[in-house]
Amino acid sequence: MIGCTDLEIQVKNFPERGFLVLPGFLPGTLVDRLMPEVDRWVDTGLRKLSIEACSLSEDATPPAVELEMAAHAELAAYPPLLELLADESLLGPSFVFHHLHSDRRPPGGAGKSWHHDYEQRPQRDRELPMVHALHYIGGLRPGMGSLAVLPGSHLRVAEKDEMSALGTARQPGEEVVDDLPRGSTVLLHSALFHTRRAARGPSGTGPRYMVDASYCRTGAPWPPVKPYWRAVLAVGRTLEPARGRWPELFSDRHFSPYAPSARRPSA
Repeated sequence: MIGCTDLEIQVKNFPERGFLVLPGFLPGTLVDRLMPEVDRWVDTGLRKLSIEACSLSEDATPPAVELEMAAHAELAAYPPLLELLADESLLGPSFVFHHLHSDRRPPGGAGKSWHHDYEQRPQRDRELPMVHALHYIGGLRPGMGSLAVLPGSHLRVAEKDEMSALGTARQPGEEVVDDLPRGSTVLLHSALFHTRRAARGPSGTGPRYMVDASYCRTGAPWPPVKPYWRAVLAVGRTLEPARGRWPELFSDRHFSPYAPSARRPSA
């Protein structure tokens, strides 16, 4: 279990370790608004439709995108998060929003094999960092489905699925996150290998809520992962942060054309 260390030390060590843990990072008022939005996103089928839209043309869009939900939009541009990402040890002062996924996994949910999420085709370097913010809005408890990471693995250029044959098996040097209060966030360098272990606790552990959002340092075109990425960024540009200190946050000029081979289901 990873303990809560001083934030300044975690930030300083981020380039080498590739992750940091922020227990209770999000305010309770935001969490209280996020959870019913996730429920609605899942229960009404909007999440399913957003995934199905990834098999359509770039001109097609789903009935709704996550940033059209008020609390999700606030989370994507949450000022304390952006301030942290702007540190030179993470992304630096100029970065762009890449995408956001929202999900609620049931008790007993399956795991996900070792992988990383750095968007580059082909994988060739790590010159520009990309960061995933994993927001465990309902927290994590032992048995709910832990997150395991391999510190330092982001420094090696590798394909996303290079370790997939290992499934979710324990690896030498891994560190595990499995006990966090509600509103906690884990920041990963997107090239860091990580896995979600299957939930093993009783049904009383409750569902596992997570909203993950990713951001990239500007400087080269990034490949989008959703064919309707322009529609998502257009919604983002209506948000207050895009009109203030963070004008590049939802700018589409930092992306290359969408490639159908990039289609991937939501995390």
